[in-house]
Amino acid sequence: MESTLITVVSFIVVLGILVFFHELGHYWVARRNGIVVEEFGFGYPPRLLKLFTYDGTDFTLNLLPFGGFARMKGEDAGDMSAGSFNAARRGGRAATLIAGPAMNALLAIVLFAASYSLGFPAPAGFPQLVTVSPAAEQLGLQPGDVVLDLAGTPAQVPAQRDADFTILRPATASGPSEILVGRDGRTVALPVADAGAAWQAITAGEYVPALMTQVTGVVQDSPADAGGIQPGDIVFTVNDSLITYDFPMNRAVSPHLGEPVMLSLWRDGQFVQVTATPRADPPPGEGALGVQITYVTRMGATDFLVGLWRGLLDTLQYALLVLQLPVLLILGQLSPAEAQISGPVGIAQLVGDAVTATIDTGFWFPILRLSAVLSAALAITNLLPLPALDGGRLLFILIETIRGRRVSPEREGLIHMVGFALLLGLMLII
Repeated sequence: MESTLITVVSFIVVLGILVFFHELGHYWVARRNGIVVEEFGFGYPPRLLKLFTYDGTDFTLNLLPFGGFARMKGEDAGDMSAGSFNAARRGGRAATLIAGPAMNALLAIVLFAASYSLGFPAPAGFPQLVTVSPAAEQLGLQPGDVVLDLAGTPAQVPAQRDADFTILRPATASGPSEILVGRDGRTVALPVADAGAAWQAITAGEYVPALMTQVTGVVQDSPADAGGIQPGDIVFTVNDSLITYDFPMNRAVSPHLGEPVMLSLWRDGQFVQVTATPRADPPPGEGALGVQITYVTRMGATDFLVGLWRGLLDTLQYALLVLQLPVLLILGQLSPAEAQISGPVGIAQLVGDAVTATIDTGFWFPILRLSAVLSAALAITNLLPLPALDGGRLLFILIETIRGRRVSPEREGLIHMVGFALLLGLMLII
């Protein structure tokens, strides 16, 4: 019962925010083009109450709590009187229509940026020291040491030295503690008087992020299974070659197909060595060793400007994906099941799961990321040239531009009404 309540409430809130900003875009630009906005509604009718009137627009609260609307004068009728949508200049009408999807695109960028700056699962490794600073040398650290833990906290760093994010770590308290390092295949504990100063000393020298490739699955009767590799193992070296972000496991294994290779693995707090013989001609989808691998992740964060740039790229990526899906479905290159098309119920479940994950982990990433994806999808979907959508209305403005005269507003309104009914039916089917 509690999970159902979380799903319903979170879906209403998320959808309400996305639609609110969409309609706010229409409202702002319509007003700046002389179009009268008669009502700005929170939720859909029937109306519960009028909140207030601002500059001729009634702001209302409505019974159905799914989004909202900005009702412009004469939007779906033949009203050509002053202040109506149909009476506005062609450019003003187009700008008003584009403003809603544009606001969703901007919101997606901001939400993606927030997901990156507040904490996101980032590939992480442990620093293997190449050089040690004088302060680190005094702590007993040596070149080649892998720093595993400091004061009870995993000593992880970004998987790439030039990464544009940092790994979120609890504040390292001052005072006596110890460093746990991997050295020559064994673990060594080094006492430190000040853990905070020790971390500064460790990161002052040159290091290579290591221990970042984790085994998530082992195929039965595969070379990995025969060699004793287990899910959860983290790969350190293959034939003494360090596995890093720039030198992944497949590059280390591929030159030795059909030959035994020695792997050093981090397992349950200690290093273990196993031998496996990668196959030259493995079964499809299994790989030479027969393992599934992924990067070890830890919550990382960027600064907000970097997050904005990443957010822009992600928004463009998801917009392109939405445009590609219909083409791939029509060509038969993607099945509906693979496309994972969801209707309102499926989206509500996704939102509920994301909110639950946010509550459980304390990180905003799950709900921010999903909201950003939904906002980007809403932006590009609304621009599709389908009746009742903003893109469908823009299509009529394009036809008007080409013909030199507009389609009858009454006829256009009828087409949009029929299109809206068909879209609702499609949503119910999905």
